[in-house]
Amino acid sequence: MIQIYKSISETNSSLKQLDSIENGCWINIVAPSEEELILISKKTGVPLNFLRAPLDDEETSRIDVEDGFTLVVVDIPFTEMEDNSLTYDTYPLAIIHSEKEIITVCLKNSRILTDFINGRIKSFFSFKKSRFILQILNRISTYYLIYLRQIDKKSVMIEKRLHKSMKNRELIQLHSLEKSLVYFSTSLKANEVTLEKMLKMDIMQKYKDDQDVLEDVIIEKKQAIEMTDIYSNILSSTMDFFASVISNNLNIVMKVLASVTILMAIPTIIGGIFGMNVALPLQDNPQGFIIIIFLTIILTLITAFILYKKVSNDTFFPQMLLKCDYLGKNSAYPTNFYA
Repeated sequence: MIQIYKSISETNSSLKQLDSIENGCWINIVAPSEEELILISKKTGVPLNFLRAPLDDEETSRIDVEDGFTLVVVDIPFTEMEDNSLTYDTYPLAIIHSEKEIITVCLKNSRILTDFINGRIKSFFSFKKSRFILQILNRISTYYLIYLRQIDKKSVMIEKRLHKSMKNRELIQLHSLEKSLVYFSTSLKANEVTLEKMLKMDIMQKYKDDQDVLEDVIIEKKQAIEMTDIYSNILSSTMDFFASVISNNLNIVMKVLASVTILMAIPTIIGGIFGMNVALPLQDNPQGFIIIIFLTIILTLITAFILYKKVSNDTFFPQMLLKCDYLGKNSAYPTNFYA
């Protein structure tokens, strides 16, 4: 899909959609076919390898210059529905800067670029191409922060359910969030390197307020990287903690089963002994059967009491762990760390 936009005037930042390519326009390409890429390459002169760069979802963030065209590839955050659960991932976005127009190419329709189309970005003009790139980078950092806070809230909700259920489903969801944080961390650090390289190369025209935009981009990028590292470490320790608790609970269940086996062994042993075809105590006593049953019950009850006290003492500490403040309601998640 190819969409062409242009600011109405130098004072009016509203966009109008065009049918053909003009100077100062913005060409937005989403999930293009090979024919569409060839068409844009012929009309703009952009190398085909630049246009194809973001179509590989494993493409790393980078910057490249060729024949007067500048390619900036950055990873942008996306949300997807998977197994009735919201998951987070990243995809490459290519921003191609030329003398006449600016081109964006992505595999999926992004909310980041949709905000520009819907006029949610202040002081956005399609002909101010270098500032447009900085505004895109700034918007990317903003969405990273938004999604990181969403991940934080989701992890807190899952932890609360884990306190009650201890099921594999919650652990799987935590693992999915941890995987998303790994994607975010890798992408953010790669984007930071690309941004620093782009600033050092000084290959694009700068406008009056670009320095403020640059500072915002750098600050939010660093915030997102730090928040990602913090949340990732907390999630990792959370999963290790609950895995240990579940393993401990399994050990307790095994102890209970072993205790039941021991209790069942007492009447079995006594019954086996008195079932032998040899001279035995109480064999001539008319009340012998009742006495043996009574002794068996007494021994079983005494053994059960001893085992009960032992198992109760062993389960005391895991219960205390579950109630500790480590993962309680006032979790140490820095939700408002950068608020």
